[in-house]
Amino acid sequence: MTFTFHALSDIPGEEWRALLNHRDVIRHMPLASDSWTEHAVMEWAKGKDAQWHANGYGPWSIRIDGAFAGWGGFQKEGGEADLALVLLPRFWGHGPALVRHFMHRRKELGIGPVSILLPPSRTRRRGFARIGFAFDGELEYEGQRFLKFLAVE
Repeated sequence: MTFTFHALSDIPGEEWRALLNHRDVIRHMPLASDSWTEHAVMEWAKGKDAQWHANGYGPWSIRIDGAFAGWGGFQKEGGEADLALVLLPRFWGHGPALVRHFMHRRKELGIGPVSILLPPSRTRRRGFARIGFAFDGELEYEGQRFLKFLAVE
């Protein structure tokens, strides 16, 4: 299994739309819009890529064995870096390995505390302890409820 990481804007719009409009993916993304157009996807990708310039870190698009799998990485949220990971369903089993990879790169990127925010629709949560995260409570973000997990140092 080979993971490669790229700028989000390097991925064609049709691949993004397949991910961001996938019913099983958006069911776990309460902040997502109803339907992503080509223009909206490309503007979103540019905004995600801009985080690298603004913060010194950001998210990547992910290919697994050459196939587009989704996106993930760090996004600045207050004094923490939020670790996000959104994958096409056929790649969901690769989440733990990707999180470990991101966390391994955290020090080289100069990232301190790391959190993960999950919507309550994500009912399988026990594995977070195995990848170094502990439940830290609930919070509301843009009118939606999320479960917060913090990296255990």
